[in-house]
Amino acid sequence: MKKRQMNKRFEKLLTDEMMSKAEVLPIISLDENPSDVALNPGDVMPILPLRNMVVYPGVLVPVAVARPKSLRLIRQVQDDDGLLGVCTQIDKQIEDPTHEQLYKMGVVAQIVRVLEMPDNTTTVILEGKKRFTLDEVVSNKPFMRAKITPVQDILPDVSDKSFVALVSSIRDLAVKIVESSGIVPPEMAFAIRNIDNPVFLINYICTNFGLSVEEKQRLLEINEVMERAYQLLNLLNRESQLIEIKTSIQNKVKKGIDQQQREYFLQQQIKTIQSELGEMSPEKDLEDFRERAKAKKWSKAVGKIFEKELNKLERINQHSPEYTVQINYVETMLEIPWGEYTKDKFNIKNARKVLDKDHFGMETVKERVLEYLAVLKLKGDLKSPIICLHGPPGVGKTSLGKSIATALGRKYVRMSLGGLHDEAEIRGHRRTYIGAMPGRILQNIKKAGSVNPVFVLDEVDKINTSYKGDPSSALLEVLDPEQNFAFHDNYLDIDFDLSKVLFIATANDLNSIPRPLLDRMELIEVSGYTQEEKVEIASRHLIPKELENHGLTGEQFMLNKKVIQQLIDQYTRESGVRELNRKITALMRKVALKIATKSQYNVELTPEDIREYLGVPLYSKEKYEGNDYAGVVTGLAWTSVGGSILFIESSLSPSKNSKLTLTGNLGDVMKESAMLALQYVKANAEEFGINPKLLEENSVHVHVPEGAIPKDGPSAGITIVTALISAFTRRKVRKNIAMTGEITLRGKVLPVGGIKEKILAAKRAGITNIVISEENRKNIEEIKPIYLKGLKFHYVTDIKEVIDYALLKGKVKLS
Repeated sequence: MKKRQMNKRFEKLLTDEMMSKAEVLPIISLDENPSDVALNPGDVMPILPLRNMVVYPGVLVPVAVARPKSLRLIRQVQDDDGLLGVCTQIDKQIEDPTHEQLYKMGVVAQIVRVLEMPDNTTTVILEGKKRFTLDEVVSNKPFMRAKITPVQDILPDVSDKSFVALVSSIRDLAVKIVESSGIVPPEMAFAIRNIDNPVFLINYICTNFGLSVEEKQRLLEINEVMERAYQLLNLLNRESQLIEIKTSIQNKVKKGIDQQQREYFLQQQIKTIQSELGEMSPEKDLEDFRERAKAKKWSKAVGKIFEKELNKLERINQHSPEYTVQINYVETMLEIPWGEYTKDKFNIKNARKVLDKDHFGMETVKERVLEYLAVLKLKGDLKSPIICLHGPPGVGKTSLGKSIATALGRKYVRMSLGGLHDEAEIRGHRRTYIGAMPGRILQNIKKAGSVNPVFVLDEVDKINTSYKGDPSSALLEVLDPEQNFAFHDNYLDIDFDLSKVLFIATANDLNSIPRPLLDRMELIEVSGYTQEEKVEIASRHLIPKELENHGLTGEQFMLNKKVIQQLIDQYTRESGVRELNRKITALMRKVALKIATKSQYNVELTPEDIREYLGVPLYSKEKYEGNDYAGVVTGLAWTSVGGSILFIESSLSPSKNSKLTLTGNLGDVMKESAMLALQYVKANAEEFGINPKLLEENSVHVHVPEGAIPKDGPSAGITIVTALISAFTRRKVRKNIAMTGEITLRGKVLPVGGIKEKILAAKRAGITNIVISEENRKNIEEIKPIYLKGLKFHYVTDIKEVIDYALLKGKVKLS
């Protein structure tokens, strides 16, 4: 009944003006004693968190409710007694605040009315009743409910004349602020003059005036009304003084503005405010620039250009758009580290130790870095090499750059070139363009703070060309030691020396890099890892790093080398170790869950644990399939994830019109190899003991299994010829043999690439004999003996040598 009466009284107070689009002003409660609410310490009450506002006892405020939790709270409280607790959030950005993220002093409020607005939002009118302190939380679902302790206001003596004078001063000052500010609605002055209750008046002004949330909350937490009034008066005095200063500033500005300068009104205000606050003027900026320039180690020519640009800045009107462009350019010149070098560490043994600590293997790269350091130590000054590390993904090319920087004692910066298609990203934009800035080369030099950092150009093979220019052409100047001592950035428009920067480019596929750019870099191949190397990398690097990342110790998680080998064979298929690292982290997460839930588990994981945690094996180990059928020969292939073996299957079928069918998702180059192989067999049929009628009366079908995987390249040439001759003659293929090599129409065997990866794939499959081109012998001699152990190589120059060795005299059935 009481709630219905309050709603009627509230509706009478909602005038047309308050219901318009203008701001709805909080109004005073019509209850003479709103704090007369039956509350006891320990009462449990629903808590509504508020952003950017503080509710006071005796004041009615509209609150826009949008959060689902808050809407559920409002609906339930509306159906019950209409009482709830409101507390202000300490951080307004938090969507679902906890007990610790709310101010402890809040106000018990009653829902007066819930309004469904035309824009589908919900606004609830709350009437503040009584202050309380927030105690422990009882529950958080479906919304926060907590115990509270009511807090009484300590009222001054009715006969205290100082309190009466204090309230009168607050009233007069508040009315003055309303009338002079031009921001607060003038109706508020009418309300302030007509509020008789001094406590209500204080709370009303605290709610409505432009105080910060922190200041409002501080006033709410003051128990003594007299002290709250004094604090409020101090804040109102501050607001009044700010309004007077603002009015004075506006009057000063207004005098200096004529019809042609009205568009600069805002700039004039800012200038006057800066003058009042004693902030830096343009003259002080110029003085600061000159002081900073004295400490720069640039050449005399650069110093003259800087002074010229600074004088130009001095002549430009600071309200001109060109002023901002010029000051940005001057600041850029000062931020570039002209002539600032980091001192190289010439301790070669320590450099070797750092490189070995971070990366396993990669001897060629490490030797090249140590050679550079040794020559630099002897000569004292040396142009940095331009190195390009190329190889499959995940072998540590990018991270090696950071280790090199640590070993040399230099700064490290990295720039990803993947998807780059705008030349201006390298050279920068000219200053005439809006929003112009230096290219990313100079930006990274500026970030490094020295002119001799280790600069990694990541994914240099992924640069694209578009109508905006060719970034790879812009890189020609950057990566040419004969040119980069005078690199020209379009924005800076001054030659900059990049010759001391150690550039390290990384790439997966050299074929996509333009030849002129490739010619400027020293190519170092970073090939895939053997299984033994992967086991060592996991033991020495990956597992210790991830143990620290997951908060585990060596006593809580252990993997022996046998289990790591199983992990590599059955759950990864890659040249690098990225997927292996992901599988190790997956195991550690499983173990962390076991530890957190206090479940039993094996500290040293077994093969059964691996299967339980990671599921069924994803890959089966590549195996040699034997030589029981004619026409099936094992080849070696290179893929983006390393080497692999593939089986070339060929079969004959009677046909009036002899034709060649190719299946297995083959690329154009591999199809041409198959056609070339068949033509060679037809041309030399009698020499290989093939009846010419067989060629005329049978169609040939060549298939490469795993048809979902695209295959291309010329390296299967000799394998296809061997398979075709075996199919036509039914001669048995030698056991445990694999081959790779390109053929010509004359039967010559040409060299191919990816030799190391192919050899590793052969070892994994249990193959012992490998047939390759004589010209690949030099590639075999560069490979460490540990990788060649258990393998026998047969070097050939002609396909006839391949057939003589690979095919036996005995015959078997066709596949």
